[in-house]
Amino acid sequence: MPLRYFEMHGPLPDWPRFLDEVQRHWLTDDDHVHVGFVRDGSEGNGAKRTGNARWRRLTEERAGGAKSVFHFDVQGQVAKSTHAGIPWLRFIRQRLGPRVHFWPFDGWDIPAGRSAIAEVYPALWSHSFAREDRTGDQHDAFTIAAWLSHADGDSTLAPFLKPELSPPERTVAHVEGWILWVSGLIRSKKAQDDPVVFKAASFRLH
Repeated sequence: MPLRYFEMHGPLPDWPRFLDEVQRHWLTDDDHVHVGFVRDGSEGNGAKRTGNARWRRLTEERAGGAKSVFHFDVQGQVAKSTHAGIPWLRFIRQRLGPRVHFWPFDGWDIPAGRSAIAEVYPALWSHSFAREDRTGDQHDAFTIAAWLSHADGDSTLAPFLKPELSPPERTVAHVEGWILWVSGLIRSKKAQDDPVVFKAASFRLH
């Protein structure tokens, strides 16, 4: 969530407490609870934990063209998947404990042997791989797995885990999160015009 969310609602910018806070209002990890049910008030209390569609995180501004996590009901939205998914991140954390590292919330350095969950942006990589007969979602998943495999194999993954950020920016990103591969530097106009699709990637450092 962007910093404005924390300023408005007051939860401490602490990752475990944040996950608890969101789950209490957006109960999408319960059986048969859809984001739409929370939005219309029939489940949970999402109205108490929402924000402005114009609020964006620093990483979204640097990625270019990214929509806010509060921008619902538009083409290319990430709002529904974000609000549906965050309670499940809490579920994973509760089940796996220290075996999983949420980057960068648990730190920019991922301990060897840990499984890691990071936010990714397939549109940054998908043009580098032939689409073949895959659907868009299938190609996104393939692209993420293929890029991570290549980057891990040729030892180029580590620099992407340390984006070029000033100390104040790094503090903000530690609270808001960061998209793996997005540079801390402002991207080109062409990159800003590319469509944005957000997914989650999991991988293991050896």
